[in-house]
Amino acid sequence: LPSFSPPPSAPRARVDRVAVPESARPASMADGDEPPQRVEIEAGGDTSAATFTLHNEDHTIGNSLRYVLNKDPQVSFVGYSVPHPSEPKMNLRIQTVGPSATTVLHGALGTLYEITAHTKETFERALEDFKAKQER
Repeated sequence: LPSFSPPPSAPRARVDRVAVPESARPASMADGDEPPQRVEIEAGGDTSAATFTLHNEDHTIGNSLRYVLNKDPQVSFVGYSVPHPSEPKMNLRIQTVGPSATTVLHGALGTLYEITAHTKETFERALEDFKAKQER
């Protein structure tokens, strides 16, 4: 049998880290402590492909982002994984056909925010209508 050696891959470099906003800091953090990183971005030399590690996230946002990103014609590949149920992180891989993966992710997060805001508004209106009918 011939021996198998994996093809050489381009080295990955961390290109960015996104800090937790002040409002999302855990109450147990002291004032001088650095907040934990919520997102790590690993990319090679090509900005059109990157792997994002979202800490303290799971299938809920992973599947939602995958759905929104799959609808974007600039995205050639998107996939996510949760390495292990007891490990609080989710990996999201994005490859695009032009713009940077970070730009596309930012747009998808905005779209997802709009979808959830619309869903919340629709639910609250329906709840108010329901309560009004119950009071009659």
